[in-house]
Amino acid sequence: MKCFNYDIVCQEIPDEVTLALNISGCPNKCPGCHSPWLAGDEGVALNENFINLLINKYISGLTCVCFMGGDQNPAGINRLASYIKATFPQLKTAWYSGLIELSDAIDVLNFDYIKVGPYIEEKGGLRSPNTNQKFYKVLRGGKLEQVRFAPKNSF
Repeated sequence: MKCFNYDIVCQEIPDEVTLALNISGCPNKCPGCHSPWLAGDEGVALNENFINLLINKYISGLTCVCFMGGDQNPAGINRLASYIKATFPQLKTAWYSGLIELSDAIDVLNFDYIKVGPYIEEKGGLRSPNTNQKFYKVLRGGKLEQVRFAPKNSF
């Protein structure tokens, strides 16, 4: 698994300042994808050392780490989320997956938020009332509570 790039974002996870890791090697090839370059196999190895480097660099402003993709290796995503929970317990973890259903390789207790569902252009993203994508908050015991996003304001 490779990290193509990363950014500090404030809109992907509600009320969180998030280190968003964009993972290359996406197998989904969704028509209309906003990040088609992530289908390639480019970037830096996404492992515990790289995670440590980034989190320690930005720790003072972070509240969450989000894996953007990684559908080609859900077990690897699960392992890294577990590592973050154990090493940086003050941080929340999230996964944006294009899979229709959550992989059996995922232990939801390693995450605070999970998004599932491929991008379907005519249905729109999480802020569209017609979206097929689902965003969940993971509650105690691993129960998933769906979170609905308000439509984007247009000014």
